[in-house]
Amino acid sequence: MEAPAAPYDPADPVSLEIIVNSPELMRELGRRLAKLLRAGDLVMLSGELGAGKTTLTRGLGEGLGVRGAVTSPTFVIARVHPSLGDGPPLVHVDAYRLGGGLDEMEDLDLDVSLPESVVVVEWGEGKVEELTEERLQVRIHRAVGDTTDEVRHVTVTGLGARWASADLSALAA
Repeated sequence: MEAPAAPYDPADPVSLEIIVNSPELMRELGRRLAKLLRAGDLVMLSGELGAGKTTLTRGLGEGLGVRGAVTSPTFVIARVHPSLGDGPPLVHVDAYRLGGGLDEMEDLDLDVSLPESVVVVEWGEGKVEELTEERLQVRIHRAVGDTTDEVRHVTVTGLGARWASADLSALAA
């Protein structure tokens, strides 16, 4: 006799893997991702230098319809891109130069910005998880050392009840 299936836990992560073959397709992935996002969402991006984190965020900004060119905020740490319509602003953070956890990031007031914005944090693992249990983790992997290969393996994982019923398959379209 089979054991009964474990009850569904809405906190279980949902995950999708996507292969992206060019920078333009990475931007398009960002535009598709923007359709799933709403104010209060935290998106954590990780991947090697040059993997496509900022390119994905550029597409996200296009999809959200925000003002200003989305560029890497490495030296300013964070940029706010207000919405040109009725959508949420985009807060784009690059935590690469920040060594500590959330304590070091407190000056950015991300906890204040999060409820009304979409917050995207590059290099955020180990630094911003305490902001919310409900977040989207996007890991971008490329072959290190191969600068001619445009192929990226992207894993999108939704954590928490917010993402439990999300249809991530729209990202693979």
